[in-house]
Amino acid sequence: MPRLPPVTLYLLWILTGAFVLQLVTGGGNAANSPLVDWLALWPVGSEGFGGGGFLPWQLVTYAALHGNFIHLFFNAFMVWMLGAMLESQWGTRRYIQFVLACVLAAGAVHLLFGLLGVFPAGPALGISGLAYGLLLAYGLMYPNQQLMLVIPPVPIKAKYLVMILAGLALFMGLNSPGGVAHFAHLGGMLGAWLVMRYWRGDPPFGKRRPTLRSVR
Repeated sequence: MPRLPPVTLYLLWILTGAFVLQLVTGGGNAANSPLVDWLALWPVGSEGFGGGGFLPWQLVTYAALHGNFIHLFFNAFMVWMLGAMLESQWGTRRYIQFVLACVLAAGAVHLLFGLLGVFPAGPALGISGLAYGLLLAYGLMYPNQQLMLVIPPVPIKAKYLVMILAGLALFMGLNSPGGVAHFAHLGGMLGAWLVMRYWRGDPPFGKRRPTLRSVR
């Protein structure tokens, strides 16, 4: 195993440590932990301080929490598989910018659609926004790279996988309200797209900077 780059390693430790704390404080059920009241992303306008109410720091801290082991496993797997590769290519500073852009955009989009009443009010948790952002970045940089799906076990080009997952997130968000923060997934993709355009100097951030060849 190659050594993990620092941000990816720290993220995996944070996600694992937070989940263990959730289990300990939730009596074996991560979703019942009081940490969810304090750190999950609650809708704007919800009441209570540390008891199911919106607080500004939740726009970042919600990403560290997960509802169950399967939720944590798949998100951590994406961070390990794609995050390590992209951090090694971009460098620590740029990867931190990418992580924050995905997490903040995912949270902001989730809050926006909650205010619009698209889905029932409830907390969001998990780093899925970053996972989807990593998929988008990989699809933009290596669109024709073949990836192997788990179910079904068939190869598919990265660009098609990104389009399928984005379409599913939009469809599920509009037709299956509650339970999963589908619009946060799309928000993570939006954050990834915007920060990559910023690095390149593409609109709406100005003229293209051709020196940034590693960000396509």
